[in-house]
Amino acid sequence: MTSPDDYAAIHAAAAIGGIAPRGQVAVAGPDRAAFLHGLLTNDTAALTPGTGCYAAWLTPQGRMLCDLHVLESGDMILLDVPAAEVRAVADRLEQFHFNEDVQIATLASLTSVWVHGPAAPRILEDLAPRTGTAHDPATYGEWTQYQNARVELAGASVVVARIDQLAVPGFVIYVDAQQEEEVAAALASRGAVHATPASLEAARIEAGYPVFGIDMTTDTIPLEAAIEDRAISLTKGCYVGQEVIIRVLHRGHGRVARKLVRLQVEGAAPPRGSKVFGNDREIGVVTSAAESPRLGALALGYVHRDFVEPGTAVEVQAGETRTRAVVSARS
Repeated sequence: MTSPDDYAAIHAAAAIGGIAPRGQVAVAGPDRAAFLHGLLTNDTAALTPGTGCYAAWLTPQGRMLCDLHVLESGDMILLDVPAAEVRAVADRLEQFHFNEDVQIATLASLTSVWVHGPAAPRILEDLAPRTGTAHDPATYGEWTQYQNARVELAGASVVVARIDQLAVPGFVIYVDAQQEEEVAAALASRGAVHATPASLEAARIEAGYPVFGIDMTTDTIPLEAAIEDRAISLTKGCYVGQEVIIRVLHRGHGRVARKLVRLQVEGAAPPRGSKVFGNDREIGVVTSAAESPRLGALALGYVHRDFVEPGTAVEVQAGETRTRAVVSARS
């Protein structure tokens, strides 16, 4: 159940918690950026130390193998991937590794602590103050998306990166698993609360932020999940699955058969897998849903492209009951 206090902390203060389990893979060596550039959808070759990007890894048919947070630290690139995909990602990277000077390793001893909310930058400034430059602001609130740095926090050497997921400032702290509790306790000592999974889920769905394995699967084309603006570079060179993406964008004008949308649902939040109907025909399916203290029952789901405009009326069927819903704009 969504906690009103946790929900308020996410949007008005600071809350600790990840929206989904993640794991990490390291790619080191002088050829790391070029190696990943030919595999992933975003422009890893353009990354400089302390920067990063969001990306997807696709099949030749343009469907997702996983999504990735990509962080260039200066001596390696950290790939943050769905926890269930860590081993597969590392093995697949090795399969594509031929003559490139790269080293690939899973980071089982590393874990991540997430903190979200308007107060998160101030908390980090209190715990891990930095001396900034013109290109690297000391104030965490001025950081751009995926900006990252190694800092000292609660006696631990950690990497902090900015990744907004809940329509508020968001940061992930990568730390040795043995020091996870100390880092979380330090954040809590400055007022951050440990949010329940249900509260984080409500904020995530309200923000319209999809999670791989829930809202995106190996059947998903990135354009269907509407992540292309942050996950796909349209100016980089070739990558696996690019032909499909470019064909849809250029020849199909970006139109795909279905699209992930946010639904405002009357009554209770529907179960995952509930069918969506429009004009008395089945047009889609709910992928996730939650109760928002501010907006009521919300869901993310795929609907036919004729029903994606905000304000479009649809129905969601949970069991034998159909409930009215409306497509609403994702944050």
